Amino acid sequence: MAATASASASPYGQYDDEYENVVDITDAGADNTGQESITPILETLRADDTLLVFPEGRYYMDEQFRFTGFENVGLVGENATLVPANFHEFDGPQYRLFRLGVSYNPGRTLRFGGFDVDQTAPETGIRTIEAYVSDRLEVRDITVRGQHDSGTWGPGLFNITDPDGVGIVERFRAPDGGAWIDNTPNAGNRWRGPIGIEANQNRGTLEFRRCALGGFPNNGLYAAGGDGTVVVHGGLYKNSNGANVRVGGQDSEIRWPTVVVDETRPEDRSQRGIRVESGRNIEIYGAAVENTSPKPTSHAISLMNSCESARVENTRIQLSGSDVNHGIVISPDCGEAVIVDTSINHETAGGYPLWIRDSDRPDRVLAEHLTISGRAGDGGGFRDGVRCERDNCRFSHVDIDQPGRDGVERNAIVNTGSDLTVYRSELRASQYPYVDLGSDALVRDSVLESSGGDEAVCLYPAAENPAFKKNRLVDGIRNLGASGVTTWENSYQ
Repeated sequence: MAATASASASPYGQYDDEYENVVDITDAGADNTGQESITPILETLRADDTLLVFPEGRYYMDEQFRFTGFENVGLVGENATLVPANFHEFDGPQYRLFRLGVSYNPGRTLRFGGFDVDQTAPETGIRTIEAYVSDRLEVRDITVRGQHDSGTWGPGLFNITDPDGVGIVERFRAPDGGAWIDNTPNAGNRWRGPIGIEANQNRGTLEFRRCALGGFPNNGLYAAGGDGTVVVHGGLYKNSNGANVRVGGQDSEIRWPTVVVDETRPEDRSQRGIRVESGRNIEIYGAAVENTSPKPTSHAISLMNSCESARVENTRIQLSGSDVNHGIVISPDCGEAVIVDTSINHETAGGYPLWIRDSDRPDRVLAEHLTISGRAGDGGGFRDGVRCERDNCRFSHVDIDQPGRDGVERNAIVNTGSDLTVYRSELRASQYPYVDLGSDALVRDSVLESSGGDEAVCLYPAAENPAFKKNRLVDGIRNLGASGVTTWENSYQ
């Protein structure tokens, strides 16, 4: 099958030498006016080592195009728009437009890009592409327009099947999100509704670069399964139920995304910003998480039980709203966690900007150059800037200010664990800057001051062997029965 002149002259002509065949699908009879389905024509053109070019136009599809086990295939558009049939008129499995590779018979190399997907008509929305590739995947410039309101699978699924394989999904955008399943013609047949982008069987290295997702009912970017590496670079993720960015894997990275929750639907139950799980050495760097419409448990960042180790660095969190909510939550079975150069502004009805939950794990939690600010309430009894329930935690150069909202009494740090160290930090609160119910804590070279006239420190009877060295403890220590208290070279003015 010879390359056509129109294809060779296209912007995708740069790829011509990568394929034996380059085919303009309109030259093969595909309708580009959006009146007739192009799937039958694609079936006749299906061949390995082939690039299918979609010139400018509208391409109607009412059934799936499937190609598996290929070596080298590309499908690229030039201002091309794909128009899926609505739920009632789609023929065959109502799952996908393009199924390219399957888990048990993947393609080797795939290029796919340059398409708008017009699902603005009622009861449309279907998975644009599902791809399993072993060696190299390139997906670029896909924009889905209109809400996914058919109740079928969400717009994209991607997996690299070989540990040495690599893939990039760049500028894949579905900003209008998806409808909850009960509000679609597929009601009762699925749970919640579509996922934005799914990658839960990835074994290679898969990068999502500058993607954008609106509110989906069953997670936005969901790439937590598989033992490969996931990289999220930039992008905008908004208003999804579950989590907006949900990542696992080994040595995965979430770098510079913007996550926004500013809209909550009646069906939404939890709209977490970033959730990491099922992996180790997962890094969040440069993230901006803003939640101004939080439902309870819509934590800004969740480090889950199945996360072996994680690092949060250079990240900005803004939480506000009329519900109780938390900032960074470290689950009980999460492994080592490090938080560095990060700020949390917390303006909700109550909650903990940082909650280190009770755990039997010995792994360290370290926070350095962490700033916590904002006027929050005490709803639900959650009235601490940092709730530290775990052993072996260290806070160095942290700045915590908890003035409380409308006269509410909040604390800066409450410790119930063992072997806590607070070093060169500034703790201010409307009630107590530091409360101890744990054992063997050390606070040194720090400034602790209450704006509500209370003491700098409150020690409960459960506290054992706390030590305070070379601090400025304004108005001193309130000891309600702690044992083994050590003080050395502190000032109390």
